[in-house]
Order: sequence, then structure tokens, then C-alpha cells
Amino acid sequence: MSRSYGKIKSSVLRYVADLMCTAARTAPKTRGKDNLVIISLNGTEIEKVVSRMRKIAERNNRPSFKRDADNLKDAEYIVVIATKKAALGLDCGFCGYASCRELKRTKGVCAYNPMDLGIALGSAVSVAADLRVDNRIMFSIGKAVIELGLSGKDAVQAIGIPLSASGKNPFFDRG
Repeated sequence: MSRSYGKIKSSVLRYVADLMCTAARTAPKTRGKDNLVIISLNGTEIEKVVSRMRKIAERNNRPSFKRDADNLKDAEYIVVIATKKAALGLDCGFCGYASCRELKRTKGVCAYNPMDLGIALGSAVSVAADLRVDNRIMFSIGKAVIELGLSGKDAVQAIGIPLSASGKNPFFDRG
């Protein structure tokens, strides 16, 4: 029985998105504390994100958000990795405050939260790269996801990774 590339592509992209989510979840985290929110979007959820990215572009005079939204026309899945805001109790001062208690009082973000997010992103995109799936890290997707509340009410920073499998990576038309 033969299968068209369209059917093969869809099933492979879903599988790769699932593997990327798993890689992000199992990535090392500061003190073993998992403050990440990891989701996979497709279909109408992507359409909502694209619409919000266009609104942000217009509202904030950010043409790059429109460009990125245009780049998502061939994305079948988007993996989103977000971090919650949680002081990790190291009193290291990396955040600019003398203690975690002071950081909490100012409602700032612990320096380790975005570091853990970055490590998880690296783990996720390495899966896509190893499996030769087109992808790109986009903060613009994360901003739209946060505004839409798709990553939950506690997520404060998010990054999106769109996925495609075509003859040319559609996420690198960066005019």
C-alpha cells in the first residue's frame, strides 16, 4: 500500500514534535526543579497564534512579527516551551538582587528560569535537527502564546519552534 508524502509528513511531524517535547522535559534543570510548560500546537491553534502575531505587529509597530507570522503558513506543528517565574533559593545574586527573598518581593524573574528554558530549547531543536525537520526558534511565537494564555497563567517567558518538512526551510525567509 502506497502512502502520499503529505500523510507521511504529517505523521512524522507529529512524532518529532512529541520527541521534542520529551527532550525539553528531560533536559537538565537548576536544582532539579521543573518550572517549564511544554505544549505542542497544530491546526486552529496555530491560526490563533498567527492572528495574534499579526495584531502584535500592528499594535507595537513590529514588522518582524508579521514576517514571522507569514513564515508559519507551512508549519504543521509548533512546539512551545515556556517557563514559570520561580526563585530557586540559591541566593546567588545573578538576578541583580542580594537574595531570593528580595527578588520575590520585587516580583522579578530568577536568572535560572530563562537559563533552564534555553537548555530545554537546545535539547528540543537538537531532536528536530537530528531528524532533519525544518525548524526555527521564534520569540515572536512565544509572545503571542503568552498573550493568548495558551501556556497557562503562570508562564512568563515562552519561545515557539515551528516545524515543517518541505524542499526548503520556510522559516528562513527573513527579508
